[in-house]
Amino acid sequence: MLTSKNMNQNVVFDRATKTFLAVLAAVTVLVIICNTVFSPGSALHIPTYTVTLLGKYLTFALLAVAVDLIWGYLGILSLGHGAFFALGGYAMGMYLMRQIGDRGVYGDPLLPDFMVFLNWSELPWFWQGFDQFWFAALMVVVAPGVLAFVFGWLAFRSRVTGVYLSIITQALTFALMLAFYRNEMGFGGNNGLTDFKDILGFDLQSDATRLTLFTLSAVALAFGYLACRFIVTSKLGRVAMAIRDAESRTRFIGYKVENFKLWIWTFSAALAGIAGALYVPQVGIINPNEFSPLNSIELVVWVALGGRATLYGAVVGAIAVNYAKTYFTGVLPEVWLFALGGLFVITTIFLPKGIAGLIGRKEAAA
Repeated sequence: MLTSKNMNQNVVFDRATKTFLAVLAAVTVLVIICNTVFSPGSALHIPTYTVTLLGKYLTFALLAVAVDLIWGYLGILSLGHGAFFALGGYAMGMYLMRQIGDRGVYGDPLLPDFMVFLNWSELPWFWQGFDQFWFAALMVVVAPGVLAFVFGWLAFRSRVTGVYLSIITQALTFALMLAFYRNEMGFGGNNGLTDFKDILGFDLQSDATRLTLFTLSAVALAFGYLACRFIVTSKLGRVAMAIRDAESRTRFIGYKVENFKLWIWTFSAALAGIAGALYVPQVGIINPNEFSPLNSIELVVWVALGGRATLYGAVVGAIAVNYAKTYFTGVLPEVWLFALGGLFVITTIFLPKGIAGLIGRKEAAA
């Protein structure tokens, strides 16, 4: 006889989840083999540049999963999730800046170069502790988590919903972008944080470090996916979908809707922060542009294209759109924004359930 625990485990690891994890594992192993085993002259060799690019795509996929959790299953359309991604990135960037030490342009063992340039005399209090990796890793989750908790506590208890909530989330990330552009904030101004040297003593430019970061991104995506899958198949997830479909009725039968929204929202923000922390050492920079409202709107396009309320659809959408962005911005950079807008229109009209919905229809027809 199956216990409730075993039944829930079977629901978590459904066919789609098993397929997703198998594909992710196979691609990760294949990339590692092609990068390390085959020589650069071989047709099967994957250069380190491509490995880094794929690692960046995986961090975007994790971010898309975080957005799908709250939009697809909770009904909250966030147009500001890029803010949580950027905060996690800044937390990691601060650690990486502290690791530079006296190897910077100005040779100051304590102050980052931009602080020396701006004639700062001492390290700000909020930079204390970021010379330790464990502290930075903690802040990667705490910084976006606390912001999301405070924002959600105020918004959800005021019963702000729908388009009004979406606009407020967009205003949040726009306000943060303007704030981080200011040199007085102590985060590098419009140049942001860059010129990173190493992480945990390992050279960030080495092939081995790049491959490790790619692998960690794949592992984080797998665990993030499973965590979201566990949430949506639990009682918490069932209540979340009830809130999405009929919030007033859910509140009427006695559920504290605000609490359910708040905790899922906060978890999603923390997941976005982890994605940002993995993104920064791979691209080598973090600046206020990551707070741009346009970035958060792009996240919605990723999830819409892949398919809401599927999780794996969000991954597919994130990778597909960013691959297209890499291609178009390299070949026809002036066309990319038009292509993105057209893609969203086509998805809305012809693929309301995204690529995942198209796959589901084909399976049903078969």
